[in-house]
Amino acid sequence: MPKTLPLAVKRDVAFEANRDHWLNGLRILEAQRGQIAEGGGERAAERQRSLGKLLARERVAALVDPGSTFLELCSFAAWGLYEEWGGAPSAGVVVGLGKVSGRECVVVANDATVKAGAWFPMTCKKILRAQEIAIENRLPIIYLVDSAGVFLPMQDEIFPDREHFGRVFYNNARMSAEGVYQIAAILGSCVAGGAYLPIMSDEALIVQGTGTIFLAGAHLVQAAIGEKIDNEALGGAEVQVDISGVVDDRFPNDRAAIDHIRTRIGELARAPLATFDRIDPRPPACDPDEVLGILPVDRTRPYDTHALLARLLDGSEFAEYKATYGQTLVCGTGRIEGWAVGIVANQRQIVQARRGLAPTDREMQIGGVIYSDAADKGTRFVELMNQKGVPLLFLQDVTGFMVGSKAERGGIIKDGAKMVNVVANSVVPKITVFVGNSFGAGNYAMCGRAYGARFFYAWPSASIAVMGGQQASETLLAIQLKNRGDEVSEGERKALLAQIQDRYLSAMDPRYAAGRLWIDEIIDPRRTREVVARSLAAAAHRAEIPPFKVGVLQT
Repeated sequence: MPKTLPLAVKRDVAFEANRDHWLNGLRILEAQRGQIAEGGGERAAERQRSLGKLLARERVAALVDPGSTFLELCSFAAWGLYEEWGGAPSAGVVVGLGKVSGRECVVVANDATVKAGAWFPMTCKKILRAQEIAIENRLPIIYLVDSAGVFLPMQDEIFPDREHFGRVFYNNARMSAEGVYQIAAILGSCVAGGAYLPIMSDEALIVQGTGTIFLAGAHLVQAAIGEKIDNEALGGAEVQVDISGVVDDRFPNDRAAIDHIRTRIGELARAPLATFDRIDPRPPACDPDEVLGILPVDRTRPYDTHALLARLLDGSEFAEYKATYGQTLVCGTGRIEGWAVGIVANQRQIVQARRGLAPTDREMQIGGVIYSDAADKGTRFVELMNQKGVPLLFLQDVTGFMVGSKAERGGIIKDGAKMVNVVANSVVPKITVFVGNSFGAGNYAMCGRAYGARFFYAWPSASIAVMGGQQASETLLAIQLKNRGDEVSEGERKALLAQIQDRYLSAMDPRYAAGRLWIDEIIDPRRTREVVARSLAAAAHRAEIPPFKVGVLQT
């Protein structure tokens, strides 16, 4: 039977200081999101409007059902990148989950105010991620196309490789073959290789007067074969619908084309959903806002993970698995908005190991570290959830696996490898939330980016790196100073250490990870239930769950 988790929290000075810190951090994040949403700026937006076109986010708003919430993903894509070119806010494309005619869909909308919608390397990666979400969850995908094609100064980082531009069209072909519906509306430019994206979709629409699609624009045509022609006569709506038949239908404006997409999505057959258990949702028995006060600002400070779970789970009820064994990992089942989930969460509290030792001889374990017994427990629990068909939610705040002679002689590598193995082979939907630290192989065992979760989210408190900032900085400094001996003064040593720490810590900021698409979105911790529930509902659209099996495990 699930038990109600402890509800009380001490609202002391430390609690209020934590809460104020994270509230301020969230305000900064929202201000930055607002700046990102401005795209290429007001001047570029006015030019778009002067052509009778909607802006990217206006198109998305017109597409999704009234009163529904568009869950934007990867909004911080390209954060801090391409500054030499003036930046590329949100990588010049809006991506997310939206309800369209009652159906959950993946939406991809080029932002033509950002370098005319040109594709930067991160634009390509973001669109590939959107397609991955559609494929994994069997969701219809809608492309609102308005792009000048590849950003030519960076073509070598966009065009030729396996996960570059061509992979988008490969995915088009594979999705169509697998029955994942794709529809595209050409609302502006659609040039060169980019022309294949809408035409390899199942259906393609175009807007009269603003939409054009061709393999080469007028300037390139003249340069290549000497033909003088304007873009509309070359590949406008009448040419590509009435004459070539390349595009299916043409419409007078953006809204008419978007309304037609809504009609088409509403006609889709409704596939059976996965049979993941869901009952009527209940709110937690305590205030989810208290998460902000529980989570310490100093990421080395301990806290009780059960206190977070009490503010995430329905009724604050949790059926813990092996509660007195491997206590630096908390495993168990609960519900989020009615959905049954298996929780795998790092415990940041310092705990006492219970290995049959006398009460006076119990070994203390450091919070956030995965010991052999915790890895053994996590392995068994992930296997069990796959056996029962229960989706998994990983809450990462891990500093890695235990090190040292005792851990090595106890087989920590073997036990860690077992956990990594079952997480890699898990077939039920996995969702990962980076709550705090995500260091080293702990990132892997707790279902980091390389391990196939359906969705990845981070709290503002998250930091992803191969090791903690202090340890990494000291290690890097030692390497740099190895051959310099007594030549380095204490003052110079401190200055070098500070420089290394600043550089390393900036790379641990969640915006750094979000900018490179290691995570799908930085979320407000208070919205975790809403976001996870939406993700579980999306994941349920893939009804078939393959059999669970693992390879050779060291015993």
